[in-house]
Amino acid sequence: MPYVEVSKLIRGPVESVYRLASDMEAYPRFMEDVLSVTVLERRDRATVTEWVTRLEGRILKWKELDEFDEANWRIRYRQLEGDLKKFEGEWVMRETPDGTQVTLTVDFELGIPMFAALLNPIAKLKVRQNCESMLEAMRRQVEEGGAGAP
Repeated sequence: MPYVEVSKLIRGPVESVYRLASDMEAYPRFMEDVLSVTVLERRDRATVTEWVTRLEGRILKWKELDEFDEANWRIRYRQLEGDLKKFEGEWVMRETPDGTQVTLTVDFELGIPMFAALLNPIAKLKVRQNCESMLEAMRRQVEEGGAGAP
């Protein structure tokens, strides 16, 4: 099962970065490959969201449970149903003297065992590129302002 971890320093307060990461419905406004995010259910410190994204020209859809831990600046997510066999991970934000260190992890499984050896390395590269793109988009939002910036 492929696992991806990317990290980026965002020059802004951890509260602002966390607020932006928590506002998943805003992602399509500044993340090109996120086509839509719809909150289906709001719970105490959690949401169920429906995602539609584009990965290398392919549309991927899923529903996920997002769990918010503001006290520790973490957001955990896991697919409830969707196009992948497994899709889960977390956002971890850590305050530093230079801003906020953000780490995004994705643990996923395509669900095609026969082709796993061939497809997993390609999928892992594409997911890594997508994660890096998400963090860069968040950096621009916080550091340069714009729609969705706190």
